[in-house]
Amino acid sequence: MNLHEYQAKELLKKYNVPVQEGIPVDRADAAEEAYKNLKVQFGNNFAVVKAQIHAGGRGKGKIQGTEQRGVAVGKSAEEIKNIASNLLGGTLVTIQTGAAGKVVNKVLVAQDVYYPGPNPVKEFYLSILLDRSKGQNVIMYSTEGGMDIEEVAHNTPDKIFKEWVHPGGGLQGFQARKIAFNLGLKGEAFKNCVKFVTNLYNAYVGLDCAMLEINPLFKTADEKIIAVDCKMGLDDNALMRHPELEALRDISEEDPTEVEAGKYNLNFVKLDGNVGCMVNGAGLAMATMDMIKLSGGEPANFLDVGGTANATTVEAGFRIILKDPKVKAILINIFGGIVRCDRVAQGVIDAYKSIGNITVPIIVRLQGTNAEEAKKLIEESGLKVQSAILLSEAAALVGKAVA
Repeated sequence: MNLHEYQAKELLKKYNVPVQEGIPVDRADAAEEAYKNLKVQFGNNFAVVKAQIHAGGRGKGKIQGTEQRGVAVGKSAEEIKNIASNLLGGTLVTIQTGAAGKVVNKVLVAQDVYYPGPNPVKEFYLSILLDRSKGQNVIMYSTEGGMDIEEVAHNTPDKIFKEWVHPGGGLQGFQARKIAFNLGLKGEAFKNCVKFVTNLYNAYVGLDCAMLEINPLFKTADEKIIAVDCKMGLDDNALMRHPELEALRDISEEDPTEVEAGKYNLNFVKLDGNVGCMVNGAGLAMATMDMIKLSGGEPANFLDVGGTANATTVEAGFRIILKDPKVKAILINIFGGIVRCDRVAQGVIDAYKSIGNITVPIIVRLQGTNAEEAKKLIEESGLKVQSAILLSEAAALVGKAVA
C-alpha cells in the first residue's frame, strides 16, 4: 500500500525523523492560509507547493495542457494560491505516470529549506528495501540526490553505495556512521545524519515498510539533516499489525479494476496484453502467462482466484477481465487439488449466464479432481465455451483465438 508524501512524513515524525514541515490542502484558498501559517512559524517568505500523487518525477512533470510543474516555489500568498489552483484538479504527467497521468486531488504546502546560512546546502539520496537475493534489508544511498537520481544510477553506478543490514542484529552504529562518512559529512551534520539514518531504519522496520525512499535527503545550511521528500510503501501482508494505517489508503490512486478485485479477495494485476487469464495459484498463473506468450498472445492480466474458487469469485473475475477492451480471449486454467473442477465448471457456466453477451472466446482448461466431469458439464451447457484438459490443448486454442 503506497502512501502520499504528507502521510509518510507524519509517520516518520513519530519515529523522531526530522522532515520538511508542510500542510496538506485540497483547496487553493486553504493553500494561501497554509502559506501564511508557515511564514509565521518559520519566518520565510518562500514556500513550496507539491502535488500529492503516487508517482515520482513530480518536479519535472507538468499538468496536461499547461507549463505548470508538479513542484513549484512561491514567495507570496498570492503566488502559492495560484500554483495550488493550477495543480488541484489537473492531471499531472510524469516519467512514472505514463501519458495518462494522475489527477491531483491534494497538494502539500511546505516550508522552504534552502535558506542561507554559514554552510552550503547539499542533496543526498537514501532508500531502504528488502534485498531478496541476500535475505537482508539494504540501505542504498548516494551523494548525488535530487531529480536526476535515475540518471546517476544508470551513468555513474559507482556513486551508489549499499549497506546490508542483518535481520537478526538490526542496523549497527558503525553502519550508520559509515553511511554518514560516505556521504562526505562531518561535524554536527555527521552526528545528525547518524541519528537520522538510525531513526529512519527503526521507522522502516516498525511500520513494516516494503520500501522507504528519501530523495532528497537534505543537509541544511545550519547542518540539520531532514527528509525533504518521502516515498513509503507498506507491506500489505503486515497491515493486520497496523489496523490504524489502513485508513491512509487512497483508492483513487489505484487501478479501479485492482480495487474491485480486492473486494473479492482476488489477486489481480492489470497488464497490457490481449488474453485475459483466470488461474488458481500464483505459480500456475505465472506458468499460464508464459504459455500465453508462447502461443502468440500477450497476457492482459495476472489473476489468481485462490484455492477456493466458486461461482461468485469466477463471475467477479469474468467481469473484471471483460472491462479491458483489449481482451480478445479469456483463458481459465484451474488445477483441481483442493478445489473440485466440476464446481469450478459450474461456476463458469453460472457466471456466463449471469453476465450474458460475452463475445470473446472463452477457453477453459480443468485438470485434477473431477476434471472429466467438469469437461462434460461445459460441453453439455450449450454455451460457447471451449474446454481442454491438457495444457497443450489450451495453448493451441489460445493461439487460434488471437491469430
